Amino acid sequence: MSGHSKWATTKHKKAAIDAKRGKLFAKMIKNIEVAARTGGGDPAGNPTLYDAIQKAKKSSVPIDNINRAVKRGSGAEAGGADYSTIMYEGYGPNGVAVLIECLTDNRNRAASDVRVAMTRNGGSMADPGSVSYLFNRKGVVIVPKADGVDEDKVLDIVLDAGAEEVNDLGEAFEVISEATDMVAVRTALVDAGVDYDSADANFVPSMQVELDAEGARKIFKLIDALEDSDDVQNVFANFDVSDEIMAELDA
Repeated sequence: MSGHSKWATTKHKKAAIDAKRGKLFAKMIKNIEVAARTGGGDPAGNPTLYDAIQKAKKSSVPIDNINRAVKRGSGAEAGGADYSTIMYEGYGPNGVAVLIECLTDNRNRAASDVRVAMTRNGGSMADPGSVSYLFNRKGVVIVPKADGVDEDKVLDIVLDAGAEEVNDLGEAFEVISEATDMVAVRTALVDAGVDYDSADANFVPSMQVELDAEGARKIFKLIDALEDSDDVQNVFANFDVSDEIMAELDA
């Protein structure tokens, strides 16, 4: 999910050891399959597939699973499902705007899962377009901190490639660009010998709602419920939580 960057980073760190690892793996495999179906099975000529594979590898998805997903998606192997991307919009507790990105082979099931998760956790569904205008599609590349990799170096590498800003997340840097410049940004990093954890086209909020500890607990509970659905790939929300409150919640 994407809301406050620190929370995104916390989720990112926890993902590898999360009890729902199998569910995370399944969502990454689905992304690979769809990317291969849409743009072909060669990662060199399909940047979306390349990034989906890299992300899966970083999360320790077995290479056999990755290869089979590419074959299913590209048609080289039977068994691929017909997935559709659907966006749902809604509001969480405290008026937080929520975008829910689904990748599903059963629209009715996806809609039901999203509606149940929202209504049971203080949220409400909204009409198409009533929330999405608060977000912009952006390229987001996460670069882990390492020896010799500081903010100035990352900036020097990515600015000419189209990056708009670099944010310090504590244990990593977040490079924001136009979605169309994301491949150029991550290519510039690789060419400079700098490793990156993930490169995604995400919905980044143009304005944020500041939450206290109770509000943060409620929105995290809602997001967890949404992400528990096999059909939900990503949840984006326009909340902000201070470092102090994050520390209080982690305590």
